Amino acid sequence: MISQTIFLGMIGPWQIAIVVALVLLMFGGKKIPELMKGLGTGIKEFKDATKTEGEEKIEEKK
Repeated sequence: MISQTIFLGMIGPWQIAIVVALVLLMFGGKKIPELMKGLGTGIKEFKDATKTEGEEKIEEKK
């Protein structure tokens, strides 16, 4: 029973293809690189912020 639940929750290739097609229709081919660049910048800033916060906590413990 548990294996069926896990299997039904998995994403298949058709679902991925549908999502990609919808994104292309909504944003167009020219907008996607800009969106990915913004996403990458956001992830980088988030990692830098968490790294800095972790270093500050280590310094406080000393």
